[in-house]
Amino acid sequence: MIRRRAALALTLGLPAILGRARAQAWPDRPITMIVPFPPGGQADLAARPIAAAMERTLGRPVVVTNRGGAGGAVGNRAAAQSAPDGYTLLMTLSSLAVLPEADRLFDRTPAYEVSQLAPIGRVLADPTLLAVRAEAPWRTLDALIADARARPGTIPYGSSGTYGTLHVAMEMFAHSAGIRLLHVPFQGAGPAVSAILAGTVQALASAPGVLLPHVREGKLRVLANWGAERIASFPETPTFRELGHPSVEFYIWAGLFAPAGVPAPIMARLREALRAACADPAVVRAFETAGSPVAYLDAPEFAEFVARDSARLIAAVRAIGKVE
Repeated sequence: MIRRRAALALTLGLPAILGRARAQAWPDRPITMIVPFPPGGQADLAARPIAAAMERTLGRPVVVTNRGGAGGAVGNRAAAQSAPDGYTLLMTLSSLAVLPEADRLFDRTPAYEVSQLAPIGRVLADPTLLAVRAEAPWRTLDALIADARARPGTIPYGSSGTYGTLHVAMEMFAHSAGIRLLHVPFQGAGPAVSAILAGTVQALASAPGVLLPHVREGKLRVLANWGAERIASFPETPTFRELGHPSVEFYIWAGLFAPAGVPAPIMARLREALRAACADPAVVRAFETAGSPVAYLDAPEFAEFVARDSARLIAAVRAIGKVE
């Protein structure tokens, strides 16, 4: 009887023992950080300095891999379906919760669910900015709205993909202003920025850090800010609230996730590595130079933030309805 009890206790405790052993050995190979967009956008801007800093803390390579497509859904799904062993991470944006809701809106099976991912921490949280080409005739938001009303559905704007971060922001504005613009989706913010610089589209919603160098070079002009207040990198740019659109508020946050089910000791080490990365002078300097200061939140606070922000964005998507 004593032997049977001892054997049973060992059997029941074996998974915990093995889990602790795996956590102690982790990481023993390179870690992949998926960015669900092409290079050049906000998630990529966040991922590369963070990956380099985490690599210094963890002692193993942290390799950034861009897996764009479907407004971020392809990369988000790849991370959500990965093994929960701490070797696959996801640096994604606020569209994380929007994309499954958009699938449901069109009676499609969602590519993934947010519940398949566990938050590690937030690194950036920027209000979105509305930019137009420098040679465009619109000097103010009202001028753009007046032109759009005179020529409905003809002014093209770029986005990171249908129901992606930049698309929802623009549709929130169009819905509030009572105008119709021409949506031109791309595989990510990087290609969308390239398109506006090339003149393929005339307007774009994007993060300050992505737009700032092109504004400084005189290639783009910023008309409005989706945030609740003006920001330091664009102090002259009014908010949509100031311009008579109180319901138009949108932020591009970037945060790090892991597949749900990663062992608690490994998640604790990932949280600590991200905390250290966000305090790393090289990361702080890189973000501030780009006009997007660090906005770190640890996992519990980040989870609450995601829940609040997702509820607001899902309500906005339902109000906008089906758009192409």
